[in-house]
Amino acid sequence: MDAPELTSTLDLVRWIGWAQRKAGEDWIRAREVSHEQAFVLGYLTQNPGAIQRDLAEITRTSAASVSSLLKGLEARGLVERRTVPGDERSKRAFVTPAGSEVIAGFDTAMAAADETILAPLDPAERDALHALLAKITADLERHSR
Repeated sequence: MDAPELTSTLDLVRWIGWAQRKAGEDWIRAREVSHEQAFVLGYLTQNPGAIQRDLAEITRTSAASVSSLLKGLEARGLVERRTVPGDERSKRAFVTPAGSEVIAGFDTAMAAADETILAPLDPAERDALHALLAKITADLERHSR
């Protein structure tokens, strides 16, 4: 199948985003977790003890979806949920050592993908591209994910 014709500037930006996302998805798939599972493992690594409501908010999904996702991760020994003392209905989620191992190296892999994507540019061109994209995105609405 031929690559799509990239006729506009934003077509090119989307293509770069696709290449970066594909690199991440390939890395994640090799570890036999979904994008959502990997995201939650990464979030819990940075925010140990998050409650399900926090996870639902950051993933923009329902509490039921998060509960199901955590149940699957828990069954694989990648996450554990602990009841909050004094509040038996509230549970906090933590990544296990096995869960940490699954996502270890993701940042390094993504930095390598970024380097591959930007390889055709010299340092001055990278700086110019960065400055232009920062200018374009400065007033765009920011989202948590």
